[in-house]
Amino acid sequence: MDAISLLKDDHRKVEKLFAQIKDKKDAADRERLFTEIKTELTVHTEIEEKLFYPAVLDAKVAHELVVESFEEHKQVKMVLADLDQADKSTENWIGGLTVLMEDVQHHVKEEETELFPRVKKEILSEQELEDLGKRMQELKTRELASVKGS
Repeated sequence: MDAISLLKDDHRKVEKLFAQIKDKKDAADRERLFTEIKTELTVHTEIEEKLFYPAVLDAKVAHELVVESFEEHKQVKMVLADLDQADKSTENWIGGLTVLMEDVQHHVKEEETELFPRVKKEILSEQELEDLGKRMQELKTRELASVKGS
């Protein structure tokens, strides 16, 4: 699977998890789904930061978007950490979750409408995207095993 397809699949998975958690009233349900969201976002940001972004950062047409993406990742990580520590039965927690969802939606939209098309058209060949996707999948598998093992 090529790198962009892998990242888009991750985006769809997180969107489904957000749709599921939005309507949950039970704190245990919220906890279970939030743990899954946190795992998916943590591993996704790792593979982007360690492999995808470095592969395209030096290209003039992508540089600014990649720098911004690193900053957006920092923000998502902070909100995730706050939500992880908060009482998941409160309205404040739902407010924080809404902020997280909006941040992620904004990030996904920028990647899918601006960054990915540029990468495909001007930066990486199909073969390079395939090779990168393979390395990203390998790292993703290791990271998921690591997160689930701890």
